[in-house]
Amino acid sequence: MKKTILMTPGPSQVPPESLLKEAEPVIHHRTPEFSKLFQEVNENLKHVFRTNNEIFIIASSGTGALEAAVSNTLKKGDKALVVVGGKFGERWRDLCKTYGLETIEINVEWGKRVDLERIREKINDVNVVFTTLVETSTGVLTDIKAIAGLTRNTERLLVVDAVSGLGGEDLRPDEWGIDVVVAGSQKALMVAPGLSFVCVNEKAIKRMEESNLPKFYFDLKKYKKSKEKGETPFTPSVSLIKSLNESLKMIKAEGIENVLERHKKLARATREAVKAINLELFSESPSNTVTPVDAPEGIDAEELVKIMEQKHGIKITGGQEHLKGKIFRLGHMGYITKNDIIQMITALELTLSELRHNFELGNGVKKAIQVFKEEDI
Repeated sequence: MKKTILMTPGPSQVPPESLLKEAEPVIHHRTPEFSKLFQEVNENLKHVFRTNNEIFIIASSGTGALEAAVSNTLKKGDKALVVVGGKFGERWRDLCKTYGLETIEINVEWGKRVDLERIREKINDVNVVFTTLVETSTGVLTDIKAIAGLTRNTERLLVVDAVSGLGGEDLRPDEWGIDVVVAGSQKALMVAPGLSFVCVNEKAIKRMEESNLPKFYFDLKKYKKSKEKGETPFTPSVSLIKSLNESLKMIKAEGIENVLERHKKLARATREAVKAINLELFSESPSNTVTPVDAPEGIDAEELVKIMEQKHGIKITGGQEHLKGKIFRLGHMGYITKNDIIQMITALELTLSELRHNFELGNGVKKAIQVFKEEDI
């Protein structure tokens, strides 16, 4: 008998209560029943986003929300500033170039955090700044609050990819002055892939009205108009929205502050356990949702990932692009408990032992348990 536990940087585990909602009979999306559900979901989303701003729900992966953010906030001839420090910073850049926008890149070494002064130097020449809260490919946490300080009292927009951070990292759009936040369902929100979200403030809505870039399905003006009637402009993922509402109610019951604190403790236990078995963290600014780890010398990270799943039933992921084979990534976001962390570290130790890494077996698990005792979790 084989059982696999999902510990990737996404998709993440989904609570049984939320999965069961997907198995319920499908309801029609142009009915009072759906409108009631849709209204409740939108209110619950505001709790997780910690905002009073407008949030649009799109039937797409997170990349759909990223594309909507680009095509709705810029006009022909506008300039975009993009922080590129990993695979998903590259996605912002590629989307901007796809729409023919003049794109100024701030290239950051993978694993490093962007220097605020580099943004300050170039910000006067652009209309929108695109950055990432947690860069999934590197685990780097960006200081969004500091960047927002450069844009909030200007005409420039700050657009943040929070797909791998929302619900696991501190993010305050209203308080910090973030104009657009995009996210996806399959990470800390504890839902299967297929939904994305775009949160916009009044400044961004004004820019939406002025945008003249081509768009149809991702035209947020259509979503705004339909939302006023309790609908979506196109057929929504009804079953996923049911599942989302269940997960959001769980987050709300726990309290968003408590959820963030739990992520912080689980991340600390993971990092300390990793260091206790003679491994090094890849990111200089580690997030609370994903921990990338350098593969020890002489060990192929792809082989480690394969053994973890096939022999020990723990699904993690390797590195992307030039980091393939060099790092592996441990996810700890959403529907994750301390027992999941202990199982993951146990499997990691067994795998490393098989691959002849030099460490004392049991040190990682012992350290994780120690952190959990200290953190009272």
